[in-house]
Amino acid sequence: MSRIAYVNGRYVPFAQACVHIEDRGYQLGDGVYEVCEIRDGAFVDERRHLERLARSLAALRISEPMPFASLRHVLRETARRNRVTDGLLYLQITRGVARRDHGFPDKPVKPSLVVTVRALDRKKIEASAMAGISVISVPDDRWGRVDIKTIGLLPNVLARQAAKDAGAKDAWLVDEDGFVTEGASSNAWLVTKEGVLLTRPSSNRILTGITMTVIKEVAASLQIRVEERAFTVAEAKAAAEAFLSSATQTVMPVVAIDGSPVGSGKPGPVTMRLREAFHRRAEIGLRII
Repeated sequence: MSRIAYVNGRYVPFAQACVHIEDRGYQLGDGVYEVCEIRDGAFVDERRHLERLARSLAALRISEPMPFASLRHVLRETARRNRVTDGLLYLQITRGVARRDHGFPDKPVKPSLVVTVRALDRKKIEASAMAGISVISVPDDRWGRVDIKTIGLLPNVLARQAAKDAGAKDAWLVDEDGFVTEGASSNAWLVTKEGVLLTRPSSNRILTGITMTVIKEVAASLQIRVEERAFTVAEAKAAAEAFLSSATQTVMPVVAIDGSPVGSGKPGPVTMRLREAFHRRAEIGLRII
């Protein structure tokens, strides 16, 4: 069946979906977004994603396009119309349509809302997890408020392309002090030789992932200690295990960094325990499809 998108009050065929040329998201990157996993026809951690969305909107002083109860209905209806049982829902809200000017519109405009859904191949993702992926390190040259989930992702795009050009799956960003901040579209983790999980503490230098938050809860349930502190690329290469986390990949083993193997060069046991237990801890909503 053809895909369906929700655009500013209408469900339209994906190929016909469009926004105004002076939408501030298109012109200025003035907007925020969320990505939510759909698994077995149900949303994963929808509540947490919407809570983060509310924080992002407030940080940029963008109004909610509709009450969140109504937004939840739109999300479910978009997923239902696309009949996606395993996939991702993408939600974007921009400040709206106004004459191009860097300052906010003098007269408030209605925020723009776009929702799309696409299917994911779970078998392909599982195959990647069984093999593990490689990452490269690149300088983190993003702005100072990456804790806000904005649509302005050009540095992330360039980092991911650098990884692709190098034959890697993702890039880990490194700050001016030599410490890893996070991945181009993920959070970064290590497992020390003592079995302790390391990840960067929440601050304005990283986007605290919903998956990241759930992993901490999973680790606690498995009695795995988590230490939140910065770590260097050299420390990452010398770790027993490494992995990244995101809504798309949940827990994805990293088996090489800048061409150097991590640990045995294969997915490690702690990483795979976390991956196996993740969806037992995440909040799974009612089935939509």
